Amino acid sequence: MPRVSEEHLERRRQQILDAAQQCFSRKGLHAATMQDVFAEAGLSAGAVYRYFKSKDDIITALTTEATSGLRQALTEAVRQDPLPTPPELVRTIAYVITDLSQPGGPVRLIPQAWALALTDPNIGDYVRSNIGGIRRMWSEYAIRMREEGWLPEDADIDAVAKTLMGILPGFILQHLILGDTSPDDIAKGTELLFPHYRRAGEVV
Repeated sequence: MPRVSEEHLERRRQQILDAAQQCFSRKGLHAATMQDVFAEAGLSAGAVYRYFKSKDDIITALTTEATSGLRQALTEAVRQDPLPTPPELVRTIAYVITDLSQPGGPVRLIPQAWALALTDPNIGDYVRSNIGGIRRMWSEYAIRMREEGWLPEDADIDAVAKTLMGILPGFILQHLILGDTSPDDIAKGTELLFPHYRRAGEVV
């Protein structure tokens, strides 16, 4: 396929996703319809369905975009050398979340996708896979914490990962719904809860 055709197809696909993002941000994932997406994109039903077979396909694509930035930022932070402390890591990812959760931002769709996952098997499969992937990154971080001496040698890595996993979704909900929680708040709280970590070789 000629390069110009590939670029055209990608632009059209992104046009549809951008239109859907606006519709879902205004009306919510439940209330917005495919007809709303057609109108927002200025395209016929056939043009949209060429790229996405259903509303679920669009939701999956948008939530993939929304979470990919967070997952990439978490992966990069977890694999840094030296390893960031828990407050440093949480603050870094929380700032990424705030950047992506401005009005109309992709992170605003994430809690809605969580809610849909409870009743929609197609969305549920995707959300479970995504959450599992993110939790594996927290497991990698917990292993590195143990190697740094921040956790006991016999620490239950699975339990630590599951606990750390809960911090950022909680931040997303508080930031979006209560509007009074900042990255510095979540970092300060994390520091108070994890007071005994230290850099390798440091004396405490």
